[in-house]
Amino acid sequence: MERIDHMEHLDRHLVDELAQAARETIREELREQTRKQRRTAMLYAASGALALYAGAAVAVALGLALGIGLPDWAAALITAAILGVAAYLVRNAAKPRPAGRGAAHGPLAGNAPSGPSAGAGPQYPPAPPMPPVAPDARLPEAGGAPRVQGVGPQDPRPRG
Repeated sequence: MERIDHMEHLDRHLVDELAQAARETIREELREQTRKQRRTAMLYAASGALALYAGAAVAVALGLALGIGLPDWAAALITAAILGVAAYLVRNAAKPRPAGRGAAHGPLAGNAPSGPSAGAGPQYPPAPPMPPVAPDARLPEAGGAPRVQGVGPQDPRPRG
């Protein structure tokens, strides 16, 4: 009986050692992956900052070039308008596309949808159809309230 208890103790000890080794291995692997991802994120951030400065330099150069033939305020306004259009196009490129529509569709492809649903924003279902006769124009014989000239719609509640 003591031998079985001793074996169970050894089994538990072995399982604990294996679990500890697995935990340490997983932790070390996660640390290594985190280190690599942190480095990659820092490089992307630096790249973004440099791209921002490069874009600002291009905007300044465009403004100065336009300033040769135009007043400074007009050159700055045109540069701002160009940057605004570029920001709008980039924002639209980032929007998710509905299923079944590829990159060849949309306002830039020349086949923009037309009609009331062409604008941005939520799409609502169509309004229900109008009734053929106004509610207060019913005949008194049909149970409707009689119409009185010069007075607004009648109260449909019975008067007692």
